[in-house]
Amino acid sequence: MEERMQEEVPAAQRSGGHHSVREGEVFNTRYQALRKLGCGTFATVWLCQDMRRKKHVAVKVLKSREGFAEAAQDEVALLRCVSSMKKKDQAGENIVCLLDDFRMIGENGFHACLVFEVLGPSLRCLMGNYAAQGLPLPFVKKSLQQVLAGLHFLHQRCRIIHADIKPENILLYGCDKSLQRLLPDMLDCSQRMDLRLKGPGGDVCNHLEESDLMSIEVKIADLGSACWTYKPFSKEIQTQPYRALEVLLGLDYGTPADIWSMGCLAFEMATGECLFDPQPGKYFSRDDDHVARIIELLGRIPPQIAFSWNKSTKFFSRPGALLRISRLSPRSLHSVLADRHNWTKHEVTPFTSFLLPALRYAPERRATAAQCLQHAWLNAP
Repeated sequence: MEERMQEEVPAAQRSGGHHSVREGEVFNTRYQALRKLGCGTFATVWLCQDMRRKKHVAVKVLKSREGFAEAAQDEVALLRCVSSMKKKDQAGENIVCLLDDFRMIGENGFHACLVFEVLGPSLRCLMGNYAAQGLPLPFVKKSLQQVLAGLHFLHQRCRIIHADIKPENILLYGCDKSLQRLLPDMLDCSQRMDLRLKGPGGDVCNHLEESDLMSIEVKIADLGSACWTYKPFSKEIQTQPYRALEVLLGLDYGTPADIWSMGCLAFEMATGECLFDPQPGKYFSRDDDHVARIIELLGRIPPQIAFSWNKSTKFFSRPGALLRISRLSPRSLHSVLADRHNWTKHEVTPFTSFLLPALRYAPERRATAAQCLQHAWLNAP
């Protein structure tokens, strides 16, 4: 949701487009629009006052086009499953909570509306303040524990693949009053409000105090791309830098695809840099570059994986040889952390031990969320 938030254009407000909302407007005789939090390709999101329960909520108003209504029905079904299973497993608290859903008529047609609890900004906003060297590792570990607990809940309890794990879809929230000044209601990056604390003399510090940072909790949000493990909705899932190898190659995917994305997220949180940031070239596509970068870091893709699909010639000319990129620069995860990010061997070894099982090529051999949660690195102080 966060990634797609941009300024709304009038052309979108026509048949099949966005609902034109005015501040003060009341949705479904209950939710009064206070201010727009953002606008994206599929929906606008509004901070609203729930006049019945006297509290703030976030209302996601989807476009009125028929396809968006169907997508909303799928998302609601997934979120209702989460809400139902949450009663049996406390780990469900690591997933954003759907409070209500309804349809409303506007000048552009019927709009599906989803009502969520109000959380803070995305992890992406916080990471922007630590871009040079990554987030402090104690916070990285704590946040990953919550993300993995949420994924284990989705995978095992709900039989759901999230299909879009990335910093924009991990939302922050504060569980004590001292955080209210850091996390105003549904703070959005595009509003350029600063999460950073004021230092002496009113200057803005680069980082939050660690005690404040460690008070921040995270939740997995935006099930708009999610699907059932037994009923994938789309062949192409995930945002490019976090896309699993099997998805890139057009193979069948399952819950391990989320674990690959989590591995990419973990590296980015810890270093401030994308693990894979593919770019197109004159003679090759972004997907070509992505596969090449994966091979450079993780080694040759076994032929039984690379050639296990009928479009293998899209990337490979023969086993181990890419079709459009001939020069590769192999490097290990260990060397990237040690040489590029100046990590010590004491820091590198346990982190790579955690990360590499999440990035195994064969999905059936990739670590599960439960196995990741048990890893020594994640549980070390």
